[in-house]
Amino acid sequence: MKNIKITLSLLLLVSISSCDDFLSEIPDNRTQIDTPEKISELLVTAYPMTTYFEIAETMSDNIFDTEVKTNANISNEQSFNWEMQTQIDKDTENGFWTGSYEAIAAANQALLSIEKLGNPSSLNPQKGEALIARAYNHFMLVSFFSNRYNPATAATDLGVPYVTEPETALLGQYKRNSVKEVFDLAEKDLLEGLKYVTNNYKEPKYHFNVNATKAFACRFYLIKGDWDKVLEYSEGLGSKTDKIRNYVAFSSAVFAQMPIEYSRVEQETNLLVSYPNSTARRAASYRFAFPSQKADELLGPQTNMWGKQSLIRADGYYYGGSNVFIHKLYEYFKVTNATAGIGEAYTSTVLFSNDEMYLNRIEALVMKNRFAEVNTELGYFLGTRTSGYNPATDILDQTRVTTKYPVVANEFTPFYPLSELQTSYIKAISEARRRDFMREGLRWFDIKRFNLVVEHNTLEFGKVVRHNVLEKDDKRRALQIPLRASSNGIEKNPR
Repeated sequence: MKNIKITLSLLLLVSISSCDDFLSEIPDNRTQIDTPEKISELLVTAYPMTTYFEIAETMSDNIFDTEVKTNANISNEQSFNWEMQTQIDKDTENGFWTGSYEAIAAANQALLSIEKLGNPSSLNPQKGEALIARAYNHFMLVSFFSNRYNPATAATDLGVPYVTEPETALLGQYKRNSVKEVFDLAEKDLLEGLKYVTNNYKEPKYHFNVNATKAFACRFYLIKGDWDKVLEYSEGLGSKTDKIRNYVAFSSAVFAQMPIEYSRVEQETNLLVSYPNSTARRAASYRFAFPSQKADELLGPQTNMWGKQSLIRADGYYYGGSNVFIHKLYEYFKVTNATAGIGEAYTSTVLFSNDEMYLNRIEALVMKNRFAEVNTELGYFLGTRTSGYNPATDILDQTRVTTKYPVVANEFTPFYPLSELQTSYIKAISEARRRDFMREGLRWFDIKRFNLVVEHNTLEFGKVVRHNVLEKDDKRRALQIPLRASSNGIEKNPR
């Protein structure tokens, strides 16, 4: 047997030595990203092909137990109870983690390819897009899988691995950067990318264009508490912008057309639109969703600043009217096998909008104590969401805001101090953001940064059988690292 092995080895060596042509070829069949065109094509994949909408929304106080058990979903139940998800497909924590790092890998490969081509100025737009995409994906990961940003603890809080090199190993080993390191590196990429981003795309709103990047900068600096930066990057909106969503026109659209209208790139407010592989639209039919009896409570006249009807509404019923949905997410189902009736779902998602940037701007004005401007801008914004709004009589002032949103001790507790007046206005803005972005997951960002307490009740025949509370500084606010990542050496979050 030993002689046979030696003979085979010698034959192998002879065959290898005679294959000079074979050895001169690239040892794998991966596409070489070596032209500007290929770099641009690669950057299409620098955006995660999965979404956080369903995860974030289900963890928030926008979701309740409908008691509809005919469409149970294990990930939906686990998110509602702030438990680690065990599923790994699309719209899961593992899917978002994996999809984000795949997008980061594409951005890193694009940057390396640009460097190998000599960093020509003609590739600055691609360089800027890659840097911004890398910053955005890491920012979103640290926002979900780490503690909230707090400069007092950021240097020791576990962040996520900040990856700046293309993947070269099948199972690379990575260590978690601190939250501070992730924010510092993301800010570096963001500011560098801002020098180069452009609107020179066939369809700019599917890329990090100039305005989408500014909107990302506003969200980033809002989390960091840098109010001057938020105001700087949102300056172009002005005090009474016509670039936000026209809810009167949107509400008049045909019912079935509304989700399409919401995410259309032609809508001026939409700055970055994506179509990830997602069934997030179907989450409205799950057990833990938005029940019809809560629609008036959260969207009725009692929540309106002037006691009028909101133009934001929830309707379209599932299961005899138990569940309702808000018309935002359009699902395109791509059939891959017509005979078997199977395919892949892609869902429209608006990642950044003027609506969010405008509210972020108003919040920064509150923190700068510029309340006259706040009254003008917040009053205008809320008016565009109010049926029968009359700017001559529906006036926003401090008395109305503090009466509608009185200070509750220890309710809003960001890492920075708030005066009582600021607290009332911040609550008003947070509630406006909550309603404006229902089904889009932004409420979770406010729950984390303001350290808001959330209560979720599981019901049986209308009675509470499980009362679950997400307390302040609850460790479950940082999602657990997916098992596939922790099994490969990524440190888990404490529980």
